[in-house]
Amino acid sequence: MTTLLIAALVIFGVIAYRALPVSELPSVDFPTISVTANLPGASPETMAAAVATPLESQFSTIAGLDSMTSTSAQGSTSITLQFTLDRNIDAAAQDVQSAISAALRKLPPNLPSPPSFRKVNPADSPIFYVALSSATLPLPIVDEYAQTQLAQRLSTIPGVAQVQVFGAQKYAVRIRANPDQLAARGMGIDELQQAVAQANVNQPVGMFDGSRQTFAIKDNGQLSDAAAYRPLIVAWRNGAPVRLQDVATPIDSVENNKIASWNVDKRAIVLAIQRQPGANTIETVDAIRKILPGFKAKLPAAIDMNILYDRSLSIRDSIDDVQFTLVLASFLVLVVILLFLRNLSATLIPSLALPISVIGTFAAMQLLGYSLDNLSLLALTLAVGFVVDDAIVMLENIVRHLEAGEPPFEAAIKGAREIGFTIISMTLSLVAVFIPVLFMGGIVGRLLHEFAVTICVAILVSGFVSLTLTPMLCSRYLKPVELAGHGRLFKAFESFFAALLRAYERSLGWAMSRPKLILASLAASLALTVVMFAVVPKDFIPSGDSGRLIAFTEGAQDASFASMVEHQRALAEIVAKDPNIRSFMSSVGAGGIRPTSNTGTIFMLLKPREERELTPDEIIQELRPKLAAVPGIKVYLQNPPVIRIGGQITAAQYQYTLQDTDLDELYQWTHTLLGRIRQLPGFVDVTSNLNNLSPVVALDIDRDKLSSLGLSFAQVEDALQSAFSARQISTIYGATNQYQVILEVAPDYQADPAMLSRLYVRATGGKLVPLETVASISRKTQALTVNHQGQLPSVTISFNLLPGVSLGEAVDRIQALESELSLPVSLNTSLQGTAQAFQSSLQGLGILLLIAVLVVYLVLGILYESFVHPLTILSGLPAAGLGALLTLWLFKVDLSLYAFVGVIMLIGIVKKNAIMIIDFALDRQRRSGMPARQAISEACLIRFRPIMMTTMAALAGTLPIALGIGAGAEVRRPLGLAVVGGLVLSQFLTLYLTPVVYLYLERLGQWRSRQTARHRLV
Repeated sequence: MTTLLIAALVIFGVIAYRALPVSELPSVDFPTISVTANLPGASPETMAAAVATPLESQFSTIAGLDSMTSTSAQGSTSITLQFTLDRNIDAAAQDVQSAISAALRKLPPNLPSPPSFRKVNPADSPIFYVALSSATLPLPIVDEYAQTQLAQRLSTIPGVAQVQVFGAQKYAVRIRANPDQLAARGMGIDELQQAVAQANVNQPVGMFDGSRQTFAIKDNGQLSDAAAYRPLIVAWRNGAPVRLQDVATPIDSVENNKIASWNVDKRAIVLAIQRQPGANTIETVDAIRKILPGFKAKLPAAIDMNILYDRSLSIRDSIDDVQFTLVLASFLVLVVILLFLRNLSATLIPSLALPISVIGTFAAMQLLGYSLDNLSLLALTLAVGFVVDDAIVMLENIVRHLEAGEPPFEAAIKGAREIGFTIISMTLSLVAVFIPVLFMGGIVGRLLHEFAVTICVAILVSGFVSLTLTPMLCSRYLKPVELAGHGRLFKAFESFFAALLRAYERSLGWAMSRPKLILASLAASLALTVVMFAVVPKDFIPSGDSGRLIAFTEGAQDASFASMVEHQRALAEIVAKDPNIRSFMSSVGAGGIRPTSNTGTIFMLLKPREERELTPDEIIQELRPKLAAVPGIKVYLQNPPVIRIGGQITAAQYQYTLQDTDLDELYQWTHTLLGRIRQLPGFVDVTSNLNNLSPVVALDIDRDKLSSLGLSFAQVEDALQSAFSARQISTIYGATNQYQVILEVAPDYQADPAMLSRLYVRATGGKLVPLETVASISRKTQALTVNHQGQLPSVTISFNLLPGVSLGEAVDRIQALESELSLPVSLNTSLQGTAQAFQSSLQGLGILLLIAVLVVYLVLGILYESFVHPLTILSGLPAAGLGALLTLWLFKVDLSLYAFVGVIMLIGIVKKNAIMIIDFALDRQRRSGMPARQAISEACLIRFRPIMMTTMAALAGTLPIALGIGAGAEVRRPLGLAVVGGLVLSQFLTLYLTPVVYLYLERLGQWRSRQTARHRLV
């Protein structure tokens, strides 16, 4: 029966393993929706007041909305809605659509199209980049293949949320009007706009339907390229036609000529694919790669298609490394068992618990919808160190009876009966450690939930195997001691272990005769743990090495597109010379994640780890001064984090937001805090999204003059829009796409505000009125962007940290600065994104640790029906915590979320040693009436070997993680260091501390019993 149960567990586990998806992390994405709206030519203030505010008012009523941020720039508004983790993103999308519909009547009527939304976090890094370029074909043709064909096909793939197009060059016809020629012919720019719009039409014209035949009617109203527009008659003057080419220059151009992208040094159209929140990265990338060969085969030979970046490669490398670590840890554990038992058959019996526990866990993971990711595999790797503990304890107890001369079957029955309750106690109390984790909320709870469940399942399976399969195999395959031959290695190790046991016996006697000194060590370890917790730097999740860097570039607030291109290319030349960078993509201009035209990005793909000597953070340190040497542009480098928290995109990684209803007060305190934060030690790349010094040409239009001349304000704005806002005045309908016809004045007339004097508007009486007649020009400044957090105006200060400065230190320094400055009550400040998640997790993790200890105490109290014995078992925890923190401090590693998981693990591991001792001592006292001192001394000596075995097995299982070798190992290393350091110190102290505490609590119990008996007599 036992064999069949284990076989079924293994078979279903193998089947489940083949079906488990592979991903980087559990599904930890907040449901996020991005809403965009465009009104070409509108100022940031207009977009914020007329577009963002009505939409935000409707969005704020949606259930489950966690945060809402918006950025309004010239002609565009982007609103990011982030919902709570338990909110279904499809249901949230329906609510967002309803809110947009409700807000439409409050939005400007001249919006080219209603606001649109996508289920994507704009702050997330794309998972796949592909670039299309050509040395001979024009960019609009390349763009046609990239946007119209490939991007649309990629958008239909399950898991793809959005395909961003960097450097889009979609075809358009631009009509560049000459104001002087228009004035010479007595035309206003509004007449030109109307003439072109009426000349290019594509309306239904009907059909002839006769008695026998039907004829469709087709005309030539559609003008498809710039050449077709040149001879177009736009007016008649003195009986002669005025053609378009007489007053304007139609050219074949692109919709947005103020953006550009390069693949290294070649102009390219770059597609960046973003996944939906919760989508599996590897499955999505596999689907993308599946369609690329077929698309490439259809491309003209002159177009090159290159994959710039594939995020799944680093994920696969990381997963492969964790799997290798799992195998290596398993091998080391087997070596430990073999060294202690020196018997191959005896080693194989507990070793079977390891693969069975891991394989059996796969079946549960499949049922629960989990994936093979870094955290679930890390849980299994850690489990390797102690899933064999139960089997080792069972085997060791049976071997002990076998060594006493009992036959294998009787030794198995007796040993299993003696140790069964101990194994149940160890298993249940270890599972109890993770119970509080299962009820945690927020991003930390979502991250650790899968980890906790996976490790609990592995522990429970190992407990089941140890109670069933292990004693069964022992009864059949273990040989009596006298029949086994021993070699020199056996004898040498046996002599060493015997000497170690004698040394422990002598030192144990010395320690038990000095109980106050041992108790003082308990108090000292507790005090030092508190001190070390305050001293050790704290972080959230290490960035790791994903093989990429991102640089956000920012020019002066009045920087032109040509100036940005010049500076961006200078930066690209520096990046191209860096020996650590394999390839890169550069973009500049407003579009996608860049709201303003004075910004750009450089995406850098690093060489494989084995081909470079520096880590990403070290590469940043080398690049920062080189890039800073380029004048006129600022560069903010980031090593993208494993998890991007929050939907706000900022130049630097960490965010600190200010909110106030009083804009003057908000801007004043922003400048004050910005300057002071820049002076804080360890802070670098400190900047803000407050750009309120952008130069603007202000027109003061005299409404009285307008009225007297028969003009309206709308006419003036309409003329300005036609001249300077790249206004779409018509549409070309192609077979597979639609293309814009754009009206603007010639580039020479856009370079100088004085050219406004040459712009004319036709009055009601037919007279042309120069704009300067009704308007005066002045120079002012305005904001490049207007930002909201919730529905309040906000400014976000972003910053990076120098190596060696933890996020915890940065948060403490900002809070100290706030206290020092005495900020006004009306000014609200808050950390956002990763910094906010760190701040909330730091508060929650301490409570979690206390709850975990409490739950373990309750479980042990129930199992032992005692209030005091659980305290004895838990007395080694301060030493474990001290060892973990001390190790992190010595190796200069921050106390991150992963390291904290290691501390929680120590609660479960360390108490197993104490359980083995206490359980044996209690059994001796209850069954044999042995005195407490003798019982605990005998328990320590008899259980010394299994304690050493289980501890060494746990160390062997965790050591590969602590060494930090392989892809993504730098993220997992803090966990391994915490467990190894805690085990080493707690193992040394608890061997002496547990018996001393046991004796003290036994005396306390006896004293209470005597007091109770005395009261009863009275």
